[in-house]
Amino acid sequence: MKLAHISDLHLGKQLHNFSLIEDQEFILNRIVSVIKEQKVEVLLIAGDIFDKNVASLDGIKLFRKFLNDLVNNQIAVMIISGNHDSPERLTFGAEFMKSHKLYFSKVYDGTIEPVELQDEYGLVNFYLLPFIRPSEVKHFFPDEQIKSYDDAVRVAVKNLKIDKSQRNIILSHQAIINAQTCDSEESIIGGLDTISADIYNDFDYCALGHIHTPQKIRDN
Repeated sequence: MKLAHISDLHLGKQLHNFSLIEDQEFILNRIVSVIKEQKVEVLLIAGDIFDKNVASLDGIKLFRKFLNDLVNNQIAVMIISGNHDSPERLTFGAEFMKSHKLYFSKVYDGTIEPVELQDEYGLVNFYLLPFIRPSEVKHFFPDEQIKSYDDAVRVAVKNLKIDKSQRNIILSHQAIINAQTCDSEESIIGGLDTISADIYNDFDYCALGHIHTPQKIRDN
């Protein structure tokens, strides 16, 4: 199964009141072209689809066209919400979209059922973990000691109860300790929102968002 991984599209973003929508459309069209050229079967989009919780009309139209192009090329798409997205708005209609192989993370409720896809080697489980905050996870696991973002994500991942004998992929949108960052990223003073990459050790691949810079955090 051939995968492609992108994140942080921030559709509808403006710089000094100048719209970037034409540039973003050019990039998305190029992404579709590369996916077709490389014969990608599944596209992973790891959060921050839109630049604001209430997405702009131009951003929504562009994302709709992007998804339509992917569906027309029979590409399965996994999508999670990031800290800039509204999970409720982003996942509207998600149940209906599954028939087109468009899979959205749901609003976090303490449970995540994997999306299961088959290839010539068997089953692949995709876990769609949206951006989460400690208060959100604590609500569903009141008996756990959750005082930080690291605690919250550890508890959320632990409760996925993955079968390590199978192939497992997770999409996640969190700040990672020691990840390279750039000026366009938002961060909390003191790095209080960062988590350790070892949380994802049991997965065969972790498709990260939020860090804005293509990089490999660790080899295993």
